[in-house]
Amino acid sequence: MKKKKMNSDWAIDFKEFYFKNLSQKRRAMEKNGDNRKLRVCVATCNRADYSKLAPIMFGIKMEPEFFELDVVVLGSHLIDDYGNTYRMIEQDDFDINTRLHTIVRGEDEAAMVESVGLALVKLPDVLNRLKPDIMIVHGDRFDALALATSAALMNIRILHIEGGEVSGTIDDSIRHAITKLAHYHVCCTRSAEQHLISMCEDHDRILLAGCPSYDKLLSAKNKDYMSIIRMWLGDDVKSKDYIVALQHPVTTDIKHSIKMFELTLDALISFNKRTLVLFPNIDAGSKEMVRVMRKKGIEHHPNFRAVKHVPFDQFIQLVAHAGCMIGNSSCGVREVGAFGTPVINLGTRQIGRETGENVLHVRDADTQDKILQALHLQFGKQYPCSKIYGDGNAVPRILKFLKSIDLQEPLQKKFCFPPVKENISQDIDHILETLSALAVDLGGTNLRVAIVSMKGEIVKKYTQFNPKTYEERINLILQMCVEAAAEAVKLNCRILGVGISTGGRVNPREGVVLHSTKLIQEWNSVDLRTPLSDTLHLPVWVDNDGNCAALAERKFGQGKGLENFVTLITGTGIGGGIIHQHELIHGSSFCAAELGHLVVSLDGPDCSCGSHGCIEAYASGMALQREAKKLHDEDLLLVEGMSVPKDEAVSAVHLIQAAKLGNVKAQSILRTAGTALGLGVVNILHTINPSLVILSGVLASHYIHIVKDVIRQQALSSVQDVDVVVSDLVDPALLGAASMVLDYTTRRIC
Repeated sequence: MKKKKMNSDWAIDFKEFYFKNLSQKRRAMEKNGDNRKLRVCVATCNRADYSKLAPIMFGIKMEPEFFELDVVVLGSHLIDDYGNTYRMIEQDDFDINTRLHTIVRGEDEAAMVESVGLALVKLPDVLNRLKPDIMIVHGDRFDALALATSAALMNIRILHIEGGEVSGTIDDSIRHAITKLAHYHVCCTRSAEQHLISMCEDHDRILLAGCPSYDKLLSAKNKDYMSIIRMWLGDDVKSKDYIVALQHPVTTDIKHSIKMFELTLDALISFNKRTLVLFPNIDAGSKEMVRVMRKKGIEHHPNFRAVKHVPFDQFIQLVAHAGCMIGNSSCGVREVGAFGTPVINLGTRQIGRETGENVLHVRDADTQDKILQALHLQFGKQYPCSKIYGDGNAVPRILKFLKSIDLQEPLQKKFCFPPVKENISQDIDHILETLSALAVDLGGTNLRVAIVSMKGEIVKKYTQFNPKTYEERINLILQMCVEAAAEAVKLNCRILGVGISTGGRVNPREGVVLHSTKLIQEWNSVDLRTPLSDTLHLPVWVDNDGNCAALAERKFGQGKGLENFVTLITGTGIGGGIIHQHELIHGSSFCAAELGHLVVSLDGPDCSCGSHGCIEAYASGMALQREAKKLHDEDLLLVEGMSVPKDEAVSAVHLIQAAKLGNVKAQSILRTAGTALGLGVVNILHTINPSLVILSGVLASHYIHIVKDVIRQQALSSVQDVDVVVSDLVDPALLGAASMVLDYTTRRIC
């Protein structure tokens, strides 16, 4: 056989190449007077392998000048309990040369072995009668092993379809055993090709063609499908609003696979969506799985439709338009990727398969919860269509490959040892670790966007100056979020949504900034949710920066696990958040926890809110800056060892520096500010009675000791034991914005 190397780029026009070579072959045959046809025997054992073999059979049938086709049907095709699926072969207008009843009923390990033995007894007579030049065998079923064993021992060439793949159960052993018996190999992926090479198969006898079923799949989705959905699931079912379930026993661990099936059905019942459940295959353990279905009343449950068989053309439409497919069938990890339909792959049966990003693995589960979590995560999503297993042109390649076989060539194999390409697949535990949020912090000076992981790690952060106008600001937010979302893909972070922390009064239900602080201009009655959600196609949460600081402490900080606590954020302004019975308090008009505007003096300084004597008027960064400027104007700020450059504005930093260097007036101002904050904390203790008060922000460490002194002097004895601590979070605003996304997700899927 001549060496036929496949180009690694799927985009090559193989059809043009195929027809060019076909005409050359025909002319050569006419010139040499060689009109002998290649006699091909296709043996099919069940509904699954027929979906892969049928496109090849149609191709062979359409070229009678090159091929003679013999069809042998055996296995579960001929069993009534499994739908008598040989009828669909007849409906496809194929002549069945031989029907072999090879299944020994019992659906246990012994029955499988006896079925292989029965097939080995019956097949020699059939093969002696048909005398095929080549037998096409598909996949990894025990029936296929009997076929390959018989053909190999009778010196009949074997073409094995889908060799080199890895799944994870006894099927692997059977598949690789057939590979060693086969003379020619048609594989579907580059990794499968490399596995075959590493198994010492001759590269010249390996064809990377893609999966034959993809030839039909990639042209099928645009057909009328609603009538099929209604026929199988009911008139009231809509596209993308139902589930297809197909789960088989795992013969290496039957008891565990039955338990997983029970949990799957429990999760599907709880999920409460219309579900089409296909009966399992004939492997050992299938009877027990059917008993589980009947015990749970699946066949009579209003949300379920249980069927033995669906014709492949209709099955394509059902999975293409499903909200999700769940189970452990190879169809889920292979064919369904062509449509981008979400798939939940359960257990170990397909653990080693190459998959698209539409497949979520649930390796193991002790309760239905993890499966239910996966359903919440996957249902209704639309993933990019995957072409891992083919591009729709497999059959022309396979026919050309068949025509190139030299029947005079020795059957003896050659061997080589190339490296194996490692295959990496998804896992639900890994996905939970990579779930992330885009966090946005709108400050008076800077606009920050960060990718934040489920563990509270800031994976990447972007900072820009906050523009002064609404239009510039919203455009910059969108631009930064789009860039961060694109970078998240490269960093393998799965973005679940966007959380925004902003100053001012916020309606978190609508995602609208009602009134902003004076630090952020043109920021009243601003809908943040809609433009971001429309641009990124992600859910968006918005809240006040003080509330976000409290949320950050609840999820990542010192408030974790506490039922009641208060966070006070000390920065340019003074804000806060209240956690009561584990929940954030917003208030009837979203004005709760405006702690910076607690009045601590009736004749205190003016506040930015229009009142006077508020905590913010004493203890905020703006208040300290105001006092620092007064001292500086009176030449009372600077002490030995400090200076303020002419081009630098006087700020709270200079006041703190002066206090540290012994400036008595600066120390007095800080003491007054800390006392005002302490009185506010006392009022909070008397009003809310939290179990913890967390001071957050850049000024917290300068106030903590003064605040504790005020509590000892002014608070009731019953609240003096309440601890007051400084936050150890570096970016509470960003972490709080992220926690809005991650907390919601956690409640749904964890």
